[in-house]
Amino acid sequence: MKIPTTILIKGGRVIDPVSGFDAVADVAIANGVVLAIHDIAPDFQPTQTIDATGCLVIPGLVDLAVRLREPGHEHEGMLKSELVAAAAGGVTSLVCPPDTDPVLDEPGLVEMLRYRAKKLHQTRVYPLGALTRNLVGESLTEMLELTEAGCVAFSQAEVPLPNTQVMQRAFQYASTFGYAVWLRPQDFYLGTGVAASGALATRLGLSGVPVAAETIALHTIFELMKATGARVHVCRLSSAAGVALVRQAKLDGLNVTCDISINSLHLTDADIGYFDSRARLNPPLRQQRDRDALRAGLADGTLDALVSDHTPVDEDAKDLPFAESEPGATGVELLLSLALKWHQDSGVSLVRALTTVTSGPAAVLGAALGVCHGSAGRLIVGAVADVCVVDAEAAWTVAPDALRSQGKHTPFSGYELPGRVRCTVVAGQVVFNA
Repeated sequence: MKIPTTILIKGGRVIDPVSGFDAVADVAIANGVVLAIHDIAPDFQPTQTIDATGCLVIPGLVDLAVRLREPGHEHEGMLKSELVAAAAGGVTSLVCPPDTDPVLDEPGLVEMLRYRAKKLHQTRVYPLGALTRNLVGESLTEMLELTEAGCVAFSQAEVPLPNTQVMQRAFQYASTFGYAVWLRPQDFYLGTGVAASGALATRLGLSGVPVAAETIALHTIFELMKATGARVHVCRLSSAAGVALVRQAKLDGLNVTCDISINSLHLTDADIGYFDSRARLNPPLRQQRDRDALRAGLADGTLDALVSDHTPVDEDAKDLPFAESEPGATGVELLLSLALKWHQDSGVSLVRALTTVTSGPAAVLGAALGVCHGSAGRLIVGAVADVCVVDAEAAWTVAPDALRSQGKHTPFSGYELPGRVRCTVVAGQVVFNA
């Protein structure tokens, strides 16, 4: 374990979205925690000083959807490359889905992943355990053993769960022991297309995924939540109708949280263009009315978090006809910039934009753990020193070859985005310094 350094971050605009603190101040870090903000003791002697003049100093980002590609998909991403990419994006905590190869359905696999990630001294990794064995939807995993191994919740990743009886049993078991279930709402039979149903998919001759694929799944999830009292996190919502259902579920008192991806927040099916496989994504990009509803839901708090849905895909799997290409895009290095772009484009407050990538997802992760998740997503005295220093005014152009992720495919290639991460600190250690 590295010996913690003492760090002084000088002259930045410090923002803690939860408390509303927003002022130019110095931040002192020692022993892995925030020692002081603004009122720095005269005898504080930092071993490292970071000049944050003109920059924002914010809590480290928490990303709820990052595929690390190990084990089993090392040709698309290595644990080290993806954690380095996360740190470069200001992400200090991330959640990885269980759809590795082999699937994260055995405690030994989870322990190995956590051990290897910890040895790299980069971003913290929180694995999701498989909800069913091998994600095939037939029998439940040993959730207690997986929790003891370090899983924070249970998920089917991108694999729909068609058997509602199995889902009901999973909800009952999870509710009994206080576990959270994370599901992407997609009907098993209606969700087999490659693009969102609509005029564009019809014109391009692409098989469609109707909005009903999402809403039918949501109705099923919510009815089973009512019957079992389960806590569910809905992953990567994509439609206006879905936002309305989540909003009503929260009004009805269901213990549900929800996230959307950076892709659905900014893009529409029109961005498929002329069969651009970089826009081959799950969930598929929908129409502008859906994007507008997602933005409104994220702005008003109906949706709790913005995620990168980071899915590195190699050249051979992407350089194919649209319908045959592998869905997914790299995104962990773009998360903060795309949150800031949403702030600039839509007029939503800077604090709200930052909340969706810091304290919002941290609260979801805290709920998944069943306890307050330390002080992740906070920048207050006594909090764990997970900090991101970002020059919000600095623009940069997304150049795939410059991305640190092993995956180079993104529909945002060539976009000019605001916000360059200058420094990322995890538990009082500088893990990225531009």
